[in-house]
Parts: sequence; structure tokens; C-alpha cells
Amino acid sequence: MKKIERATIIVLDSAGVGYLPDAAEFGDIGANTFGNISKKCGGLNIPNMEKMGIGNLTEIVGAGKIKNTIGAYGKAAEKAKGKDTTTGHWEIAGVIGDKPFPTYPDGFPKEVLKELEERTGRKILCNKPYSGTAVIDEYGEEQLKTGAWIVYTSADPVLQIAANEEIIPLDELYKACEIALEICMEKSPVARVIARPYVGKAKREFERTSNRHDYSVKPPRATLLDKLKSAGKDVVAIGKISDIFAGEGITDTRGTNQNDKDGILKTITALKEDSKGLIFTNLVDFDMKFGHRRDPQGYKEAIEQFDRYLPEIMENLKDDEILIVTADHGCDPTYQGTDHTREYIPILVYGKEVKGGVDLGIRESFGDIAATLEELLLGKSIEGSFAKELY
Repeated sequence: MKKIERATIIVLDSAGVGYLPDAAEFGDIGANTFGNISKKCGGLNIPNMEKMGIGNLTEIVGAGKIKNTIGAYGKAAEKAKGKDTTTGHWEIAGVIGDKPFPTYPDGFPKEVLKELEERTGRKILCNKPYSGTAVIDEYGEEQLKTGAWIVYTSADPVLQIAANEEIIPLDELYKACEIALEICMEKSPVARVIARPYVGKAKREFERTSNRHDYSVKPPRATLLDKLKSAGKDVVAIGKISDIFAGEGITDTRGTNQNDKDGILKTITALKEDSKGLIFTNLVDFDMKFGHRRDPQGYKEAIEQFDRYLPEIMENLKDDEILIVTADHGCDPTYQGTDHTREYIPILVYGKEVKGGVDLGIRESFGDIAATLEELLLGKSIEGSFAKELY
């Protein structure tokens, strides 16, 4: 049985490769984040991901199908009935959700809002599904006058609280989010409560800051991260990974503000260090800045930017370690609405000892990634592992 010292997972948040067979249940027939962006924007210039086999997974203008890939390639379906960040990441880490988190298309129940107001001492504005940038434009001036929280949701199972840092201290916002999570866990389950701080004094001048913080429910059972930590391995969480797992199974947290100047560079820095275990990175800009905002051109440029960093990432891999580039769901910016899309995720595997030209096929679960890494890092034979196909 092959054993390695370290693996790196990089999640291109929302970079799906085509709608799943059950996409009709989610209203997502025809969604294809990678494919549709390439068609809308006249092609993608991603030679390094092309060498890894991204063009073998779906039709991508600018990235063709090739046989002699530099590693292994495949795609995975989501077993859990969801398409949100938490459900996707948990499944990548080996925990398949028993039932989907509820969403709140009509806002949160009155009893939730009443208790949140009572426990925080501030009234509440909005309580509707909203775009995060649009909601502060709509309610920001009223918040300046009243000091009330802006509470909103999305098509995801989240409660979000926006607050202007210039009138509401960050510590107070963060405490309100902790309280909101407690209330929701009892009365209206969500995957996350998100603090959304911003600044500005007038409509169209409001701007979100980098002080976002996510408060997540804990996974219902041990994930790959917990198993690695228990075995004395390092688990380096870059980006919002620690938030998604509520800090469980993490040994080192490194937050990020943006993909290129922060998330990617912090991943490269971590690769240069002598850790043993897992580096787990989430690059959120694809989803947050371009998917939800339906900006295919911005998404295209972000994908191409990541691709330009891939050679440096690969160069810093030690001889026996592997890199897995994947996603957690889709968020096709050419599709209707502003929601995530129910899609396959790519699995692109590279390592200096990994065989080239290996087709991993269509995996039944994102959890096959966890099964593979549990075998390679901990020496345990787990159903769904594709470790033996890599060497």
C-alpha cells in the first residue's frame, strides 16, 4: 500500500463541470460553470489545467481533450442532497450529509428575529433573500439612522448579518452572529451564520470589508481532518476552511482576503514548509465575486490567473506528495438567478510520482477524495479510494 507524507487540496470554490443527473430537482438543467464560461467569453486560456485533463471532463472552449495528461483526472457527483459550501466541503472530507439544510426563501421565522433582537439589543431590517452588495445599498442608509441589524439570507442555508463598521463595532457584530447561530441551531437550522461588515456613508458608496467571518455548525461526525489531527498529522486550513468545519480537525488556520495575493500565495508558502499531513485551501473569489454576481468575464480571468500559478504550486510539491484541484459545487455565472448550481466537481490529481494519463471516471461521491487521502496518509483501505489508480 502506497503511503505519502502530505497532500494538498485546492478548492476552486464553485468551479463545477456540468449539471448532475438530478439537477432538475434543483432547477439547474443546463448549468456548467467551466463550460458555459468558456463559451460565453470566447474560450479559456488554461494550458496547465488542460495538461491535467480539465478538458476531458466537459466541453471547454480553449481546453481540449488530451490522452497524455500529466496526472489523473475525473469528476465526482455529490451524494448529499445539497449544493451549498458546507455540504460540499464536508463531503470532500468524508462526511455525507444525512439530509439537506433548509433554506429560507421567505426569510426567517418571527420567533428567530424576536429572540435575536432581544438578546442583541438591536432591531432588524430586511429579513429576505438578497444579494450581499445590493442589500447594503438598499438598507445601508437606514442602518446608519437606526443602528438596526441588516439580516438577510440567500438561496443557501445561511443567515447573514451586515453591519457598518463605522457605527457598529466588529466585536459586537461577531457576538451577534454567535448568538444567531445558537438561536438557529434550536429553532431554524442553517449551515452557517455569516458576519458581513462594510463601510461607507451613502448608497452606491457602501463597500464590504475583508473582516467577514463565518460561524458554522460542527460536522455531525469525524471528518478526514479530525482523523489526521488525531493521528498527529498537520492540517493547515487556508481561506475559509476553518470556518466551514467550525475549527474541528484543524491544527493551523490561515485566513485570506483574496485569491491571488493571499490564498494562492499562502498555499505556496505552506508547501515550502515541512508539515506532514494536509494543506486544505479554499479560493472563494470564484464563487463570491464572480459566480453569485453573475460575472463570467471576471470568473474567466480568475480561472486563468489560478492556472498561471499552477507551475509554481507544482514545483513546490515534495517528491512523494500529491495535489488535488477540485470544487465544492457549481455557480454558473451564465445561468439564471444568483444561486449555486448542482454540478459535478473536477478531480485533477498531480504528483511527481503520480502516473499520467489516468482516467478516474465519474466518482459516486465527493467523499472519494477523503477515502483516497485516508489511504495515502494514514494507510487505511477505504471504500471509494482511487489511491491504487494513481501509482
